[in-house]
Amino acid sequence: MSEVFNFCAGPAMLPTPVMAKAQHEFLNWQGTGSSVMELSHRSGIYIAMAEKAEADLRELMSIPDNYKVLFCHGGGRGQFSAVPLNLLPTGQTADYIVDGSWSKAAAAEAKNFGDINVINITKEDNGNISVLNPTEWPISPNAAYVHYCPNETVNGIEINEIPETNGVPLVADMSSTILSHEVDVSKFGLIYAGAQKNIGPSGLTIVIVREDLLGHAQIATPCIMNYKLAADNDSMYNTPPTYAWYLAGLVFQWLKDLGGVKAIAKINQTKAALLYQAIDDSDFYQNTIDTKYRSKMNIPFWLKDESLNDKFLSESEAAGLTALKGHRIVGGMRASIYNAMPIEGVQALVDFMQQFEKRNR
Repeated sequence: MSEVFNFCAGPAMLPTPVMAKAQHEFLNWQGTGSSVMELSHRSGIYIAMAEKAEADLRELMSIPDNYKVLFCHGGGRGQFSAVPLNLLPTGQTADYIVDGSWSKAAAAEAKNFGDINVINITKEDNGNISVLNPTEWPISPNAAYVHYCPNETVNGIEINEIPETNGVPLVADMSSTILSHEVDVSKFGLIYAGAQKNIGPSGLTIVIVREDLLGHAQIATPCIMNYKLAADNDSMYNTPPTYAWYLAGLVFQWLKDLGGVKAIAKINQTKAALLYQAIDDSDFYQNTIDTKYRSKMNIPFWLKDESLNDKFLSESEAAGLTALKGHRIVGGMRASIYNAMPIEGVQALVDFMQQFEKRNR
């Protein structure tokens, strides 16, 4: 079988060395005679693994000591509810910055739990899309928190500048960008990320929360979504997603072996530049996002002749380039090139695109 490169936006591909190690250990983890997924999350051997995974993540992201790291259920959408339930007191308002589909969904969900001020920052001019500079966001000085999504997977928009909120806690949905480049965690009140893009398999969500934000949950907050309860019980108030936690730990170790987040950021920059250059050098393909706000993780592109879309998808899949169909909301194509996607995969896509163009002019 020839090599396959999976460009799915999520669940995304995992690093090959991680998958190989997990396969090797699947039936007999650390000499226990059992799979890690069969062991009690309260056993000493599992707790040691869990603690190492957290320590590795703290090291990779330089997470300050006054932040708790939680390994939670529920995916990113679960946090759409958990964030306002934990951080939005009755009678206060939260600002939600909307720059794409996921931030829009987060704002819609948050409205079920309190007063939400929606701030749309996208701008469109003759089909080209940009966003309002973070220095111009009309943030409310008295908001309970400001929520935004630095990388929108559907729309292919990435905001690299961390907005200044003047003391208002900043909350970020980093599901599709966490660990892809260095981030100053101290600038945020809370960061959350669904695992299935740069961390591990679906079913696990990482929450990094500043300690002073704990203990203020609304009375109706379910225990499984209560950050303080999770923190007080080391994310084991109930059975956590044990296998996903284990795989996340393998990914963190893989990243450390590569040289950490700084090293993978350089690789990600190279991959994105390679693909965007191929798009920009052609009049056969196009990307409509302002170059300043182009995502390095999710790159949507469109064929100028959309009647060729089905042919492009069928031929690319036959060539081992899978999951390139764009999101149903925006159409076209989308290449998600998270940390685990090697440069060779992006080069193979670029080569295919150029050959397809020659055959179909």
